[in-house]
Amino acid sequence: MAAEERGGAEERSDGRSAEVAQDRFAEVAEAAERAFRLLPAAPGELPPSGGRDRSPARRISSDPDTVERDLVRLVLTLVELLRQLMERQALHRVDQGDLTEEQEERLGATLMILHDRMNALCARYGLTMDDLNLDLGPLGTLLPPGD
Repeated sequence: MAAEERGGAEERSDGRSAEVAQDRFAEVAEAAERAFRLLPAAPGELPPSGGRDRSPARRISSDPDTVERDLVRLVLTLVELLRQLMERQALHRVDQGDLTEEQEERLGATLMILHDRMNALCARYGLTMDDLNLDLGPLGTLLPPGD
């Protein structure tokens, strides 16, 4: 009898977790729909400009042939941003004198290895470090120039 009660409780628990997962899926789908509504329209979808010269709006390109490369580019961009932030933090700690000489050497070697691996991954997917520097429009580029 106790095993049957546990089985019923597990079914209710599984049913509840499936319901929670379905609710979460619906929430994510709704957020994605809102985000895509915020994307600028393609040039053919824009109303006549009334004589104003406007540059064409940009949209997400989801070409099946390049989706893997584009995803790798995005992931490597985030990794490179984090690598540069870690490097700046390490330099700051070195300048502050917070590290021993051994820690400085180990940190420097680790950062060099990470930089080399980033270059190797870029080469593997036919990217350059410049390809990872996203243009943020009026804000400039994501990564500082010259790194």
